[in-house]
Amino acid sequence: MTPAWLAGERREALQGWLLVLPALLFLTAFTYWPTLETAWASLHTAAVPGHPSRFAPLFEFKSLARDPVFWQVLRNNFYYALALIPATMALALAMALAVNGRIPGRAVLRLAYFTPTVLPMIAVANIWLFFFTPGYGLVDKLLAPFGFGSWNWLGESSTALFAVIVIAVWKQAGFYMIFYLAALQSLPVELAEAAELEGSSRVNYLRRVVWPLLMPTTLFVFVNAVIDAFRLVDQIVVLTHGGPDNATAILLYYVYQVGFQYFDAHYASALTMVLLALLGLLAWFQFAVLGRRVHYR
Repeated sequence: MTPAWLAGERREALQGWLLVLPALLFLTAFTYWPTLETAWASLHTAAVPGHPSRFAPLFEFKSLARDPVFWQVLRNNFYYALALIPATMALALAMALAVNGRIPGRAVLRLAYFTPTVLPMIAVANIWLFFFTPGYGLVDKLLAPFGFGSWNWLGESSTALFAVIVIAVWKQAGFYMIFYLAALQSLPVELAEAAELEGSSRVNYLRRVVWPLLMPTTLFVFVNAVIDAFRLVDQIVVLTHGGPDNATAILLYYVYQVGFQYFDAHYASALTMVLLALLGLLAWFQFAVLGRRVHYR
């Protein structure tokens, strides 16, 4: 006969599993199973007339190593992330510090900073497509008084990726500002009062007190910024289609291009596994290395 306490534990365990079951089903159907399917597809060759798909674990990855476009989009993604992440985080922190104090029109300013976040990326891309239009776009009009002539910002290989980065920073900084602002408002007022009594400058107070206390939020923002740096597709589709000459093509857009334009699902699966491996490596670095340097209050 089962003891009453054991029956109670079993009942609680059953209730717990029933509570997580809907989320577990969704994760399995839309995350875990597609990931396993992608990994399995990357180990097979593509089926062509007269040659059915066969198991060849290294075939697609060897093709990746010989693909110059793959190495170019990997470099593009590296440059994109290297510029986007620090610029977005720095701007988000600066905006949060600006609207944290008691200033006139603070609520309106917060709304203005956050508004780009709620706009659809397709709408944002179309707005900036007009801004970057050569000759009569807003960017050329603003630069004309300084002696700059007409320039095709999205049509030149030297500036296309830079233009895409500017748009992404403008779109994402307001979202991260919210987290920094919440963290700033949670800091004890006594710390600022004590720093003022000690005669500490505002810069020294921000560097010695505020910045260390913001490190948990900074780690959270950093993790999300890294993810955002590797999941750009819609903006590229609207603005440049990866051009000119693959200058703005990054890894996830190349996956989309190979899978849905060239219809090579197996090669796209191999690209996806490379992307997942990169994100996994970055996640390990963020939590195993940087996470140890974060002190939680």
